[in-house]
Amino acid sequence: MAQNVLSITQLTEYIRGRLDDDPFLGQVAVRGEISNYKVYPSGHHYFTLKDEGAALKCVMFKGNAMRLRFRPDNGMKVIAMGKVTVYPRDGAYQLYCAAMAMDGVGDLYAAFEQLKKKLAAQGLFDPAHKKPLPKCPGTIGIVTSSAGAAVHDMLRILRKRYPLTKVRLLPVRVQGAEAPGEIAAAIRYANRYRLADLLIVGRGGGSIEDLWAFNDELVAHAIYESEIPVISAVGHEPDVTISDYVADLRAATPSNAAELAVPDQDALRQNLDAMSSAMASALSRQLKAARQHLNVLSQSPALRSPTGYIEQREKSLELLKNRLIAAQNQSITRKNQRYIAAVSKLDAMSPLKVLTRGYSMAQTEAGEVLRFVRQVELGERISVLLSDGKLSATVMDKKEEAR
Repeated sequence: MAQNVLSITQLTEYIRGRLDDDPFLGQVAVRGEISNYKVYPSGHHYFTLKDEGAALKCVMFKGNAMRLRFRPDNGMKVIAMGKVTVYPRDGAYQLYCAAMAMDGVGDLYAAFEQLKKKLAAQGLFDPAHKKPLPKCPGTIGIVTSSAGAAVHDMLRILRKRYPLTKVRLLPVRVQGAEAPGEIAAAIRYANRYRLADLLIVGRGGGSIEDLWAFNDELVAHAIYESEIPVISAVGHEPDVTISDYVADLRAATPSNAAELAVPDQDALRQNLDAMSSAMASALSRQLKAARQHLNVLSQSPALRSPTGYIEQREKSLELLKNRLIAAQNQSITRKNQRYIAAVSKLDAMSPLKVLTRGYSMAQTEAGEVLRFVRQVELGERISVLLSDGKLSATVMDKKEEAR
């Protein structure tokens, strides 16, 4: 047995020292594709660089990350420059990245952008196609893995927020070559048999490769063609998939999807209590107003002494009747007086009235009133109208006098 037995810490420190002393590894540039990219609240960036044969863990501290001229993302091909060393806690070597530059777009990222443009041109992302979510779904279908933590988180939140909702799990594989077909088939199956009022389609976090099933065209069309509203819940907040663009609503995480899917029973209870209080207050105000109106009515003479009120109204009615009769009689008298005066005036102006005073009126045989001597000829017959009759005469002589 070797005489120099080392502890794990001693061995790790020895390896770390050899790496740190290597001038080549002290400033190295590495080309690879970004995967598992995460930014922590501290501002430090953690990711993995990979190629066809290997993977390298990397960390870029906040100070260096602030100098980046682009936003790194999963699938990008980059050149990372920095120092290779050992992280003692887990004994793994990693690259302490001091700078990073883009080296073209990774194959997965390129495929994502290509499919995104294709589906956008086909109208799969059109906001007009988005369906509204039911406010209180009776049944929610969850299309995800039955073994993942995501489904348990969703079930817990759904039970807590709105226990009246039934949950139907449609278990599928969420990564691997078979996953897209299973996810699409589950969505279509739920629609064919109308198994739910709302679907949540998704999974927990992972690398871009782990989430790739939700960037599949087959899944995108299944979501688009679904008559049941769909919430997409894939990965964590920074993860964006094709399914997120197509779905009726995108949730940042599966837990967030559960929160968006159902109302909060505590909030509903508070709203109901508030509505109940408002209705009670409104009813109380109406009841108070009705009582006040009833009190006013109870003080009216008609209710305090019905008989006396009726007698009073009868007297008033009799008085009004007498006034009406008197007014009518006065009107008739005035009209009769005006009639007599008009008749007297007409009678005084009548030619017949003048005849009673010794005057007469001469007419031709045609009935024309004679006003002038020149209207008749000698020998012509005329009529003379008197107050009590008419005479016939012949003109024997005529004499005109100037006036």
